[in-house]
Amino acid sequence: MAEITSEVLIERLAQWGVDTIFGLPGDGINGIMEGLRRSSDKVKFVLVHHEEAAAFMACAHAKATGKIGVCLATSGPGGIHLANGLYDAKLDHVPVLAITGLQESSVLGTGYQQEVALDRLFEDVTEYNQVVMNPAQLPTLVDVAIRTAYARRGVAHLTIPNDIQVAPAGKDPYQTVAPVRPPSTAPIYLDPAVRPRDADLRTAADVLNAGRKVAILAGVGARKAGALVEQAAEVLGAPIVKSLLGKMVVPDDSPYTTGGLGLLGTKPSEELMEDVDTLLMLGTNYPYTKFLPEPGKVKVVQVEIEPARAGTRIPTDVPLVGDVGATLEALLPLLERKDPEHLHKYQAKTRDWYEAMSALENADRDPIAPQYLAHLLDVEAADDAVLTCDSGTIATWAARHWHIRGGREFYLSGTLATMAPGLPYALGIQHAFPGRQVIAYVGDGGFAMLMAEFHTAMRYQLSVKVVINNNNSLGQILWEQMVLGYPEHGVRFGTPLPDYAAWARGCGGFGVHVDKPGDLAGTLRDAFAHPGPALIDVAVNPDEPPLPGKVSYDQAKKFAASWLKGQPHKASIATTLFKDKIQQLKG
Repeated sequence: MAEITSEVLIERLAQWGVDTIFGLPGDGINGIMEGLRRSSDKVKFVLVHHEEAAAFMACAHAKATGKIGVCLATSGPGGIHLANGLYDAKLDHVPVLAITGLQESSVLGTGYQQEVALDRLFEDVTEYNQVVMNPAQLPTLVDVAIRTAYARRGVAHLTIPNDIQVAPAGKDPYQTVAPVRPPSTAPIYLDPAVRPRDADLRTAADVLNAGRKVAILAGVGARKAGALVEQAAEVLGAPIVKSLLGKMVVPDDSPYTTGGLGLLGTKPSEELMEDVDTLLMLGTNYPYTKFLPEPGKVKVVQVEIEPARAGTRIPTDVPLVGDVGATLEALLPLLERKDPEHLHKYQAKTRDWYEAMSALENADRDPIAPQYLAHLLDVEAADDAVLTCDSGTIATWAARHWHIRGGREFYLSGTLATMAPGLPYALGIQHAFPGRQVIAYVGDGGFAMLMAEFHTAMRYQLSVKVVINNNNSLGQILWEQMVLGYPEHGVRFGTPLPDYAAWARGCGGFGVHVDKPGDLAGTLRDAFAHPGPALIDVAVNPDEPPLPGKVSYDQAKKFAASWLKGQPHKASIATTLFKDKIQQLKG
């Protein structure tokens, strides 16, 4: 059987270490599907129910493994469906390759059925974006696409017309007019060990040594350098604040960290940012500038691998272009040890904060407090568990009550903060690490968007554990409306309530609905012990507000204004707030 171009595509992906492609077939990629069939011993195809989920799975696979994630969609609408997941990868700077189909080259530009110029559609989301118009271009374009995705930490896209997919491999059907030969490349990429110049390191050390009250803001770019980050904190007497994506940089029980920052963060972290005179930013492009120190009042040293991103959030005195680990190894010998009084002050504040959070993890509250659900997940999950999370109030509870310890990991859509990635993220990671405990901690709104992928988990026996924080509403939007001074509108789903546990059982999995706090711990243990996919639908208090670590006067004033304008459910919200405060006082 003669080799076709799509076989060359799949074989080259395998040479790059790709063992899985997530996707959904269609007539625009039937040639590629044939290439996958012929090469099924090299690359596995994971069939999903929605292309958006395929892109999320590829993104999560890349986040968790550090290797390129690959997704596949047909021409036209199939490719369009990939866009949300690809933007998630773009904004969180992870390498993903999207492969799409295209109509036969002979009909392009004629308005043929489902003809969409996906290369133009993906211009903004991609770092590399190419239509394959000649079989001789492969495998070189695969090499260039993957190297670019790795080097620029983003999305690459190849779109291949139907006739090219099934053309004889390597065939060059066009008469050349110059002595041209297709370039020959190799499937190799090595990350550069980027280290700043010695003079820049010395300048940075001078700024940090001169500071009296130093803080470290660590992002996901510092993930592999956690021990070095803690060493810097010890020497500088500097508390470590973590971005949400950077939650895994150091354990939550580290004596140096004050936790997260921002609306989902902690009060000590916010107070620290108001108190410091020097800030060391490590591998973070933290976007919420209102929570950073006031420009001009602090000295800033930023370690950033991408030169253009250094100084984009706050004026930076010394931008150090480099890998966080390599940079800290060179910087630490230049730092002078400081008195730990500043650090001790925030260690005490952090202890007080976690005591207040623990008081809200109350087993006696009925309806179930979402803090209690998140706390039980923290208690019952393994020390090497992976938690994936949706956007919304669910992210607040995870940020504050799911603790990184041992080999635990935590993933969510960071900068894009899209709904619905929690379940497909879990599937992508469970596929990569079949022996790990992987928990999708999701809201009912996000789960409903891509709930069909629980059937995907069953089909491939991916033993994910899905825990739905079900407040029967779009909880984050509800509270955002109120904080803007508007009464809530159009955010509660009402009745009849969907039976998500029945859906899980209908797929052949474990499915239980829980609405009493006393039933929750045992049901979680049963689900975690179940050998296959499991789902627990937990009815939580819909009127529990995800309050910021430090409530501002303006926020409180607008919250009160929503009351005066006719906020529904205000009695139950007020009762919940009162119970929260009483519980914290008792704690």
